[in-house]
Amino acid sequence: MNQSDTPERLLKREGIGARVPRKEDARHLVGKGNFVGDFVIPGMQEVAFLRSPLAHAKITGVDIPEELAGQVFVREMLTDAADIGSPSAVPTYQYSALPPLASGKVRHVGEAIAMAVGTTRAIAEDILEEVEVSFDELPVYHDVWTSMAAEGNLLHPDWKDNNFLTLRANRDFDEQAARAEVKVSRTVELSRQCIVPLEGKSVLAYWDFQTDQLVVVSATQVPHLLRVGIAQHLGMPEEGVRVVSPDVGGAFGYKGQLYPEDLCVAWLAKTYRRPFRYLEDRREHLIVGANTRQHHYQLTAYADRNGKLLALDAVITIDGGAYSYYPFFVGLEPGQAIGNLPGPYIIPGYRCETVCVATNKPGFMAYRGVARTGVCFAIELLMDALAREVGREPWEVRLENLVPPTAMPYVNVANKHFDSGDFPASLRRAVEMIDLPAVRDRQARGEADGRRIGFGCATYTEQSAHGTSVFATWGLPVVPGFDQAVVRMTADGGLEVRIGVHSHGQGMETSFAQIANDVLGIPVSRIRVIHGDTALTPFSSGTYASRATVMSGGAVSTACKELLPRIQAIAGHLMGADPQEITLLDGRAHAGDKSIPLSEVGRAWYLTPQELPATVHLGGLEVSRAYKPKVDTGTFSYATHAAVVAVDTETGEVEILDYVVVEDCGTMVNPMIVEGQTIGGIAQGIGTAMYEESPYDDQAQPLASTLADYILPGATEIPRIRIEHFETPSPHTEFGAKGVGEGGAIAPPAVIFNAVNDALRGTGAAEVMMTPLTPRRLLKAIEAGRLEKEQAK
Repeated sequence: MNQSDTPERLLKREGIGARVPRKEDARHLVGKGNFVGDFVIPGMQEVAFLRSPLAHAKITGVDIPEELAGQVFVREMLTDAADIGSPSAVPTYQYSALPPLASGKVRHVGEAIAMAVGTTRAIAEDILEEVEVSFDELPVYHDVWTSMAAEGNLLHPDWKDNNFLTLRANRDFDEQAARAEVKVSRTVELSRQCIVPLEGKSVLAYWDFQTDQLVVVSATQVPHLLRVGIAQHLGMPEEGVRVVSPDVGGAFGYKGQLYPEDLCVAWLAKTYRRPFRYLEDRREHLIVGANTRQHHYQLTAYADRNGKLLALDAVITIDGGAYSYYPFFVGLEPGQAIGNLPGPYIIPGYRCETVCVATNKPGFMAYRGVARTGVCFAIELLMDALAREVGREPWEVRLENLVPPTAMPYVNVANKHFDSGDFPASLRRAVEMIDLPAVRDRQARGEADGRRIGFGCATYTEQSAHGTSVFATWGLPVVPGFDQAVVRMTADGGLEVRIGVHSHGQGMETSFAQIANDVLGIPVSRIRVIHGDTALTPFSSGTYASRATVMSGGAVSTACKELLPRIQAIAGHLMGADPQEITLLDGRAHAGDKSIPLSEVGRAWYLTPQELPATVHLGGLEVSRAYKPKVDTGTFSYATHAAVVAVDTETGEVEILDYVVVEDCGTMVNPMIVEGQTIGGIAQGIGTAMYEESPYDDQAQPLASTLADYILPGATEIPRIRIEHFETPSPHTEFGAKGVGEGGAIAPPAVIFNAVNDALRGTGAAEVMMTPLTPRRLLKAIEAGRLEKEQAK
């Protein structure tokens, strides 16, 4: 029985640990969600963008027919809109200004040059057909290698080269590497991807004459940061801007930035005091949103003869695209890569250089896992290679190197502060669940259909809820600090919870209600969670980095704990009982054999104040509290994923036969939601591993601009996933929670590739080391091994 199903948990009813059905599903399952595309405002005009067909060129002219004046706009017309900036204090960082519409030149295919407005999107697109743009082509840097070799015609003329930044780490490397008896090197690559949420970029803006505000309705995961960014870049006071984020159809990091389209639509509404809307279509997303995951690793592990790691050497090269986006600049990807590459392992010596290179592709975006999918892929493939070198089972070599629970809390070689957990136990349990002896026996016997069976595993950590002390070192324009929550009991005993984070599928309306219920005993059905509107909610830097439950959830819990004694005092007075003896459960206040509904408490405060005690708290039944963990270097969830695959060496097809997860995210608020997040992340990780790729030709032209070319996994490609939980509460957070939203997407590429390489052992096939693992790449590896064997004869 999982810990999440223990009798103690079941007694919680609806509080922390209960499997409460998601409140938000009631509207989504019947099509009653409210997305940006659902809004209908009289007089609203739709916006379309004219996008560059070239990857790198000077704009020598834009010809707009006179009759289209007031319908077509270029950069020079947006005089009161600033270029989008993403500054940083990192010494090697080179700043790139991102214009709302291309100015002077274009730097990637799909960059917006002009925008048009019309009563429909089709009419706006037809208007743009009349606009002529002239170009002088420039040298194209279609990958990091051509870009790093450039000596002139740089992407940004004021730069000294085409590198966004370079980061370096070196801790005891030479001393530890010199002790090694075994040395293993590999080159590992992740291909570029799109993020592909169901709902693309979506923004609607209008002028509210009643409040004299610019209202921006956006599918964003950071409504308060979007408000700050729009106000800054349009030169407006923040109180003059309101951001409303309704239902959001997935985000995964893609909706955590201020985009040029956001600024353009907001500028139109501010300038013309009318409503305008832009909805990204799928082709636009596949071209302009091809902006994540592209990493190249050169790795060397130094170890003793048993596979005990002594040192790790790495050069990581990241294709950062053409621009850095506000506010979490492109440097976060290389920063997370250099910091998280050592993973959950004890590595005494570490040397790493990470270079983020600008190319003629769309600017890099954070995607679920932010660099950790890449570093997990790299280190875990290297661990399997090391195991083959020393002749041991891959899981045994991992066990040799994982940080043990007795070492917790542990600060690793990259200065990551692991707060708690038992990494080896998760690995051992995953191996048990997969029944590795049976897999090895099956491999020895062979398959009746001729396919080859393989086993793979990966253990990782997920740094989550990292805050001020981490982000401040980057010198960003926005550094996350305290999250706030407001809780207010209503006159009839219900509860309103206002939070600054925003949900895009995480089930916050349910989880945060459970957190409040755990303290105040008010039924989840009577708790309304309000989020996604800067006019109604307290400030938060938003939903990213698996931080919402730890940060905003911690604020909700502490606010409810402050409200609790106020409720107890009024209830005790009404009941003639000692307030300290009052307990709250199921919407009632209890003291011995007496109880009253909480509506009596609310009624006394709001409607019949003559019944209140003389010492009543003057803060009433409303509390606002700010919160951040005791240590804000981050909490560390962790997990081991393991899988068995079948490989058809004739067709290159790979089938996932079994997939197991053993994860620990501390105290689970709602195990059902945790599992849903994990399964969804695994589906995305399988896409990274086997299907998704945004390739470019040597002119940086995208070669996958439709869903016929960009392949996503479907229901038939996702195996049955078995999940078990450990719960090691974090000592730093309000109720022991750790973030878990990104974890599912981190391990699958490493697990699947390790399983495939295991299946191909003994065939002479070359190791597969580049995503996605398409049949063509797999057959090429098999053929390469065959040719090498023939040449060796």
